[in-house]
Amino acid sequence: MMRVLLLGGTGDALKIARRLGPTHVYSLAGLGKVPDDLQCAVRVGGFGGADGLTRYLESERIGLVIDATHPYAAQISANAAQASRAAHVPCWALRRPAWQPQAGDDWRMVGDWHELTAALAPFRRPLFTLGREPLAHLDEIPPHQFWTVRVLDPHPDTARSRTLAARGPFTLDGERALFALQAFDVVVSKNSGGGATEAKLEVARERGLPVVMLRRPPLPPAEREFAAVADLLDALRTVGAVGATAH
Repeated sequence: MMRVLLLGGTGDALKIARRLGPTHVYSLAGLGKVPDDLQCAVRVGGFGGADGLTRYLESERIGLVIDATHPYAAQISANAAQASRAAHVPCWALRRPAWQPQAGDDWRMVGDWHELTAALAPFRRPLFTLGREPLAHLDEIPPHQFWTVRVLDPHPDTARSRTLAARGPFTLDGERALFALQAFDVVVSKNSGGGATEAKLEVARERGLPVVMLRRPPLPPAEREFAAVADLLDALRTVGAVGATAH
């Protein structure tokens, strides 16, 4: 049987991991909760760059790499592509479609943290949904702003910031209640795609709030790319990596 290395850390990756048997490996960076109910092996931690990953593919006799990492995990995706080529192992990728602005949306596109903070200058109560990055900048909050930062794990509040420890999926009613309670005047987001965190964009649209949207980084091409988990699972069935009951 072809041995699969699944690079994950997303909800979609976990759906794939739940279909993999003990021969296969699910790899996590270790930033979030490590699942303990999988049949496949779970590996936590980095590989040591592309060279380290190449050695791992060769030593573990991996026959297929699946890149199901976050759309903004560009370095991991680049390492996966480079290592797969070096080890002569095919690399498949789950490329989640980006969200698209709809009528009534006010998206302000930015490319990095400097552009992001400049775009936030007119606002007072931003909601950050970028992950951990804003936590490194809490000492840079302008005097007129109060930040709410939503991340996976708890972190201490400060005089001008609040951290919300929460894990998606988030419901529309829940986001409506949060926005009403906290009186956000702008949302800061990555264009992650998918339905788990999309409700915040709908609430921003309803309330007429701008969204400062961090552009997606470019990702390397993969041998095969899939937009949906179901399609990737179907392909895994054809190579015998998951059973016929994958759906």
